[in-house]
Amino acid sequence: MNTQILAELSGVTKRFGKVVALDGLTLEVMHGELLAVLGPNGAGKTTAISLLLGLQQPDKGSARLFGQAPGAIEARRQVGVMMQEAALPPELRVREQIDLIASYYPAPLTAAEAMSLTGIQPLANRPYGALSGGQKRQVQFAIAIVGRPRLLFLDEPTVGLDLQSRELVWATLRRLVRDGCSIVLTTHYLEEAEALADRVAVLAKGRLIATGTVSEMRALVVRKRITCRTTLQAAQVAEWPDVQTVNTDHHGLHITASNTENVVRRLLAADEDLQDLEVQRAGLAEAFTELTQEVAQ
Repeated sequence: MNTQILAELSGVTKRFGKVVALDGLTLEVMHGELLAVLGPNGAGKTTAISLLLGLQQPDKGSARLFGQAPGAIEARRQVGVMMQEAALPPELRVREQIDLIASYYPAPLTAAEAMSLTGIQPLANRPYGALSGGQKRQVQFAIAIVGRPRLLFLDEPTVGLDLQSRELVWATLRRLVRDGCSIVLTTHYLEEAEALADRVAVLAKGRLIATGTVSEMRALVVRKRITCRTTLQAAQVAEWPDVQTVNTDHHGLHITASNTENVVRRLLAADEDLQDLEVQRAGLAEAFTELTQEVAQ
């Protein structure tokens, strides 16, 4: 095994009845990276993580975790996990939950350290069953990191969190990566992947359709965004060549275009009083939409 590859799926197919969840998927998780796995609902993201964790077995192909079968105890002791759903004893207090999970690992953080790192100290003595949905997600995050994992799997970790809690999770993830932890993150929040990921893997219909850095994903899209204040009407601009969409709000006119240079020249020629002109390259959201739409067609 390449020592830089911590986990890998090789030519994996997984079916559930007539539904093909994964279709010949090959995916690698490299040392020192935060890999964001993106895809629409049903793309196979959660199934891929389940196979890497040994929770399910592939119909074809293989899954390896630290060069071993995912179920091997030596491999599992190096992993932290936060899945979309978790069934934890409702009567145990938060500190007790974390202490229990910590006891499974050879050199874990203390419960106090894990709670401090994730900002949940005020919840320490509260029964888990009495927490809100967002608070439970925060506790699950603390449980995922308490074992000092070399590889952390996070399946939609910030769903249900308020903005402040989400930003704390982001800060903690950046710190973990700096300290040498590798992370696999699935998320529906494309801004989350854009802010955190070293590399992005886009799945659709159980297949890997694109992988690379966020910048490389953006480069796959030729569209750019134009923002300006103008007396021109949105409906008028929408009819121009190279213009794909036009929207307006209190900031002005927002245009996506395949040839921004031509559109900007026409804007300047049509409105001498044009103001606040700004051109931006497409973000990860546009790249994701374009990639997955191509597969759907």
